[in-house]
Amino acid sequence: MIRFSLIICTYKRPQSLVALLESVSSQSKYPDQILIIDGSPGDETMEILKDKAYPRTEYFKVDPIHRGLTKQRNYGLSKVLEQSEIVCFLDDDVILTSNYFENLINTYLNFPDAVGVGGYILDDTFWRKIKNQGKSASSDYTIDGYIRPDSTRFIFRKKMGLLEYDLPTFMPRGGHGRSVGFLPPSGKTYRVETFMGGVASYRKDVFRKIKFSSFFEGYGLYEDTDFTLRLSKIGKLYLNTAAQLYHYHDEDGRPNQLKYGKMVVRNGYYVWRVKYPRPDFKSKVKWHLITGFLILIRFSNIINTRKRKQAFTESIGRISGWVSLAFNNPRRKI
Repeated sequence: MIRFSLIICTYKRPQSLVALLESVSSQSKYPDQILIIDGSPGDETMEILKDKAYPRTEYFKVDPIHRGLTKQRNYGLSKVLEQSEIVCFLDDDVILTSNYFENLINTYLNFPDAVGVGGYILDDTFWRKIKNQGKSASSDYTIDGYIRPDSTRFIFRKKMGLLEYDLPTFMPRGGHGRSVGFLPPSGKTYRVETFMGGVASYRKDVFRKIKFSSFFEGYGLYEDTDFTLRLSKIGKLYLNTAAQLYHYHDEDGRPNQLKYGKMVVRNGYYVWRVKYPRPDFKSKVKWHLITGFLILIRFSNIINTRKRKQAFTESIGRISGWVSLAFNNPRRKI
């Protein structure tokens, strides 16, 4: 039997946290330890948990010096049971299907070489199973016998010759690859290079070799990409599409759109250079071309979506982050 701990880092989301813990309580395989690492400035989360009883749960409210996703994760790791073999991480705004942990942990039995296993987020993407995977329309994406409507940004990148590698989770030389969301809901387990940190698990031993990077502070956008890219150089990562959950994207605790837009570019540049520390000239040009193209697409959302202010503010943030690279490149620090 594999023993495992669950770390939930939370920030100003007491109701979402309770909803998650309720879904954990109904699991077919229950964690041996649940660590709640609360970075909230107020006491709402602590107060709401006083009236709840979740077995094997430990609550820690961290000081401001330990606040932020990366710091809270590292803090949580220091509290993990010695007997635990696997450490799981969940965002505080997800809801699990009843056999999430059972399927996730069993992956380590089926793939003994796994150093990390990711879960699968169910969303409103329309996937359809196909019998013959032949040539598909440019507006579709096909993989492993499944087809779905492709994202606008990838459709245009195909036409412009800026899509060099189509396999999800593996970063192409020019960066900006497809995310785990382009893996189909097949129930299979796939070998991957990256997965999302809010639905992740790792062998506890890997944290003797690497830690979550101190580059990522606060919201920590792409921190998971950085960590899994570095971890994939040590061992094999998998994503089990049968370990399913829902992500509800609670807006509380998220940065403003200007800061978020800047993070998208600067943190995106950082993780690209983690994978390719010395990219060639062609790859550099491609990364910047795609970055500029994605900014134009985000600007277009001012016209074709209702959230015009958010689209405009994020676009300005992206431009600010892009320009800042000319005189202040983000440097890797562990």
